[in-house]
Amino acid sequence: MKKARWFSLAILIILSLLPAGVFAQSYLFSLDELRADVYINQDGSVSLLYEFAFTNAPGAHPIDYVDIGMPNRSFSMEGVTAQVNGTPVKVSAADYQGSGAGFAVVMGSRSIPPGGKGRVRVFIPKIDPWLRTDSKDPNYASLEFSPTWFGKEYVQGKTNMTVTFHLPPGVKPEEPRWHTSPSGFSIEPLTGIDDQGHVTYTWGNPAALGYQQYKFGASFPAQYVPAGVVVNPTISETLGIDPGALSSCICFAGIIAIFAGIFYAASRSAAQRKLQYLPPKIAIEGLGIKRGLTAVEAAILMEQPLDKVLTMILFGLVKKGAAEVIKQDPLEIKAIQPVPVELFDYEKDFLRAFQKTSMRERRADLQNMMIDLVKSVSNKMKGFSRKETIAYYKDIMERAWKQVENAQTPEVRMEAFDKYMEWTMLDRDYDDRTRRVFTGPVFVPHWWGRYDPTFRPSTSAGRQTIPTPSSSGGAPGGGFSLPSLPGSAFAASMVRGVQSFSSSVIGNVTDFTSRITNRTNPPPPPSTTRSSGGFGGGGCACACACAGCACACAGGGR
Repeated sequence: MKKARWFSLAILIILSLLPAGVFAQSYLFSLDELRADVYINQDGSVSLLYEFAFTNAPGAHPIDYVDIGMPNRSFSMEGVTAQVNGTPVKVSAADYQGSGAGFAVVMGSRSIPPGGKGRVRVFIPKIDPWLRTDSKDPNYASLEFSPTWFGKEYVQGKTNMTVTFHLPPGVKPEEPRWHTSPSGFSIEPLTGIDDQGHVTYTWGNPAALGYQQYKFGASFPAQYVPAGVVVNPTISETLGIDPGALSSCICFAGIIAIFAGIFYAASRSAAQRKLQYLPPKIAIEGLGIKRGLTAVEAAILMEQPLDKVLTMILFGLVKKGAAEVIKQDPLEIKAIQPVPVELFDYEKDFLRAFQKTSMRERRADLQNMMIDLVKSVSNKMKGFSRKETIAYYKDIMERAWKQVENAQTPEVRMEAFDKYMEWTMLDRDYDDRTRRVFTGPVFVPHWWGRYDPTFRPSTSAGRQTIPTPSSSGGAPGGGFSLPSLPGSAFAASMVRGVQSFSSSVIGNVTDFTSRITNRTNPPPPPSTTRSSGGFGGGGCACACACAGCACACAGGGR
């Protein structure tokens, strides 16, 4: 008994000496509801009204701060108010821990305890105008906005998200135009009139993700705001990057554009560096071209977005008859037995990842697969010139597109596309180029039914089959089956494959890539900075759909 007492006392002493942070609770909550009202005022400025409904998880850290990311730095804290369950609380720009510009709601005594619920209401009366000239009509003003989001490791469940644009006074219902809706939201927003008589556009999604960025936009006649507040896009807005990171992003874009072999020893901005997943040693130029890479490996060499790389792997497996898409949104895939023996290692790892039922485990397996793929490409490039190799595969990509574009008939065009599809996807303009090329009727390839579960080929007497070579990697004896699809529907379905990975499989692309970068190209040790409790969130990373669109994004922190 005496030994037991001494042992217990020793344990207590050891525990008392450990840092308090060892047993710190983690933030974990559900964002049950997010409502954002965007008021475009008569002077061209914007007012924002947010309403959040949180449910804190049992045993989680109390929600003591809520970071509110702002569209830009041109906002005033004067007049900013916040309430928690109807009770006013403080706001503080100094306590903001999110990315980009913003401020924190200081919950204080109104912190939401573990297992508790709370509604947070925030009003920002004035943000300076960010209206830009619409690229499709110089007489229209354009505005795009992303509501704030939170770190995906802290958010569980779905979010009932509603975003409403209140257009300026005087705009008539038939005059404004909405921009393309984000995935998961209705194609057309609900139109209405608010209590002030202003035209409204409302987008809603009861199953949105509180950790994902969604972008909404609208355009209206510029005559309804003062002359001078609608301006042409700046360079940073055209490129879709934060102005503070403009110089580094211009350098990076220039490197990609001219395939220069000069890599920066260190990143100029944290947001840019998260996407640089290739290790620095691959930038050391060797001699000659590394031939024999697959299209997927060439995409890694070019540091293509990882959601596109994953989509290329998916299409390759579907064409080989190794996988079938069961559901497109959210994406569900099953392996077809027996598995073809000629699969690459990354394709086998891809199929194994989708056997996991847990989204967290599936995402972790996909990250490990990409880490192994990046390391493999890095090893293969030893002794070879990255600059010359990228130029070589870019030329293959261009010649593949020429084969498709120069086809004289829909049958020949699809035959070429089926054969060279993975190489065409190396094009950074792949989405728009696909839409431009496939405008007429399209004879779908033999594997299309394995990719699009909603497609069922007709068995009528008028059905026709046009044979194609088996060199594309598909099953031998394949062909293109009638009836055909409209070209626009075919192109949209191809492009939607990338969006499926972004929205339902890997979540935020930047966050997914940064976890890979931390393993394949880890950053130098960070300098000491102030830290406080909170659930860190998404960064500010907007990319406009057109040069004339005005981008506004908000990356929330805790």
